[in-house]
Amino acid sequence: YHAVLNLHDTYVVIITVKDFFQQTLAQKLNLLRVSAPIFVDPSSGLNDNLNGVERPVSFDIKGMEGNAEIVHSLAKWKRYALDKYGFSVGEGLYTDMNAIRRDEETDNIHSIFVDQWDWEKIITKEDRNIETLKETVRTVYKVLRKTEKYMSIKYDYIQEILPKDIFFITTQELEDVFPDVSSPKEREYYIAKAKGAVCIMQIGETL
Repeated sequence: YHAVLNLHDTYVVIITVKDFFQQTLAQKLNLLRVSAPIFVDPSSGLNDNLNGVERPVSFDIKGMEGNAEIVHSLAKWKRYALDKYGFSVGEGLYTDMNAIRRDEETDNIHSIFVDQWDWEKIITKEDRNIETLKETVRTVYKVLRKTEKYMSIKYDYIQEILPKDIFFITTQELEDVFPDVSSPKEREYYIAKAKGAVCIMQIGETL
C-alpha cells in the first residue's frame, strides 16, 4: 500500500468526507448531533458489554465512590439519549463515539481505540418491518454515493466505484447461493465482490 497524500493532507480529506457525509445524512434522516459520553457509571447499565467477555477500562474519580468505565459501545446510551432529550417519532440523533476496547483482536481494520460514528432514530411499532429497513438502507446508500461523487469532484485521484443500487440478501439466501462455502466471512466476500454493494440481513439469526 502506498499513500497518495502526506499525513497532513490525509487528515484534511478525512475531515472533509466525515463532515459532508454526516451533514447530508442528518438532513435526509432528520438527525440531530448529540455529544457522546467517554465514560459511564457501571451501575447505570448504559455501557454495552458487547459479547459479555470484554473487560472495560475503569478508573477512580477523586471525591467519588466506585469507578467509572470507558464506554465499549453506545447502543444502550443512544436509546436513553433519545428519551432524555425528548426526541419524537421520526426524529433521531447521531454521534461520534470514542471508546477503548482493550480485549479487541487488532488487525488492519480493528484497533483498541475506537472512533465510531453512529446514529439512532425513533420509529413506530408499525414501521418495524423489512420495507422500512430497506428504505432506510437505500437512503444511507444514496448519501454514500453522493459523498463519493462530491469527493471525486473535489479530489482528482478519487474515482467513483459504487454501483447505482445496493443489493439485499439474507444470511440464509447467501448460504443458498454459496452452499460449498462454510465461512460466513467468505460468503460475504464473494457476494460483495459480485454485487459491489450489499446489505446482508438477518445476521442475528442462526447463520
